[in-house]
Amino acid sequence: MTKMIQVKTNKHTEMIDITSKVQNIIESEGVEDGICTVFIPHTTAGVTINENADPDVTRDMLMEMNKIVPLEDGYRHMEGNSAAHIKSSMMGFSETIIIKEGRLLLGTWQGIYFCEFDGPRNRKTMINIIIEK
Repeated sequence: MTKMIQVKTNKHTEMIDITSKVQNIIESEGVEDGICTVFIPHTTAGVTINENADPDVTRDMLMEMNKIVPLEDGYRHMEGNSAAHIKSSMMGFSETIIIKEGRLLLGTWQGIYFCEFDGPRNRKTMINIIIEK
């Protein structure tokens, strides 16, 4: 089963917690056990799993990524968004999470983040669920 989540970003770079949106799909479809893949079909956005208790974690992550891959650095890509392409490849385009007893099997402090690197934009996130029988 494949579903889509719309994500509206508001900043050039930001990390948006989409955990509850993914969990809502699992609940609405009545999935008890299986595997959930979250896939980002964009070349300037990504997905990651990290702490969702303290918002300073995402702030710190974005701050350090901007140091490692600055917005301007003599890139040759004509669109002017090379940094976004690099960051999205560094972050990755998919995450796989186990579903157990109707819940995403994430750690206590973990959340799923949509990572925007070339916003603001209207984005898609694809959710694929393989149901265990």
